[in-house]
Amino acid sequence: MTGAAETRRALAWVKDDPFGVEFAEISIGDDRLAAAGIAVGTAPLPYRLDYELATERDFVTAWLRVTSRGEGWCRELDLRRDETGVWSVTAGGEGAVDLPSAGGDTAPFTEALDCDLGLSPVTNMMPILRHGLVQSGGPIEFTMA
Repeated sequence: MTGAAETRRALAWVKDDPFGVEFAEISIGDDRLAAAGIAVGTAPLPYRLDYELATERDFVTAWLRVTSRGEGWCRELDLRRDETGVWSVTAGGEGAVDLPSAGGDTAPFTEALDCDLGLSPVTNMMPILRHGLVQSGGPIEFTMA
């Protein structure tokens, strides 16, 4: 993503409960966003999470790639939304860990425009930018399906 109106930032923050840290490099254009980051967390068990994210027009998620790892395990997730709004997911992993399976059925989020990395402000940026909340404030009511 390149353009005259592009803004690039490198940001870091700490999460208090549960404790964790995150660092992200973010590029924001007129109507698109790209980000890459790393998070280190402590719950439900110690982990490292690396991610890359890109949006299409209007800050709608195009894809998210995530790799998470901890002691004796690693998981990968590739989540994509095509131009017609259909989501697909590819997941894999190695090692044993007491967590829900990676991946799953995309049917429950057929109408979703965005993805969410729990406890990460990066994935909250898309609806904020799409609805112009930085300039106009809120509130906006969203309905959950």
